[in-house]
Amino acid sequence: MRIQFNLSSLRQTKWSEYAVRFIFGGAITVAAGLLAKRFGPIFGGLFLAFPAIFPATATLVEKHEKEKRQKAELSTSLRGRQAAAVEARGTVLGSFALAAFAWMVWKILPNLNGPWTLAAALSGWFALSVAIWSFRKRLRFTTRPRQSRRPEQ
Repeated sequence: MRIQFNLSSLRQTKWSEYAVRFIFGGAITVAAGLLAKRFGPIFGGLFLAFPAIFPATATLVEKHEKEKRQKAELSTSLRGRQAAAVEARGTVLGSFALAAFAWMVWKILPNLNGPWTLAAALSGWFALSVAIWSFRKRLRFTTRPRQSRRPEQ
């Protein structure tokens, strides 16, 4: 798989789907703010770490995959869920880089001003994301594929 930037994929998503992501992400952010106001910033920060648009994205990925399979007149029962599962794996890996970003901001902010802190944390997040992706890619090619366990009949 090659990472690439494809503007044509933006046309495949409807504006209503962008609105769902925006509203869901905003609702999670508001909920985290209310929790921070009630229980303190550390508790609220835990909820800001929630991947706010992931649930909306996972359902949309599944929906798009099913629509593609239906247009090609192929079975849609499993493919949409598999595509959403792949998206979830990427989200889990990205969460490690997000945690590193948060840790860097926490440690650097007392010593540097905000823009420099965010630039440093963003650089660390990007570097770790690329490193995790590269490691996962190498691991995938060096390990044997799992064989499914089917009961003998």
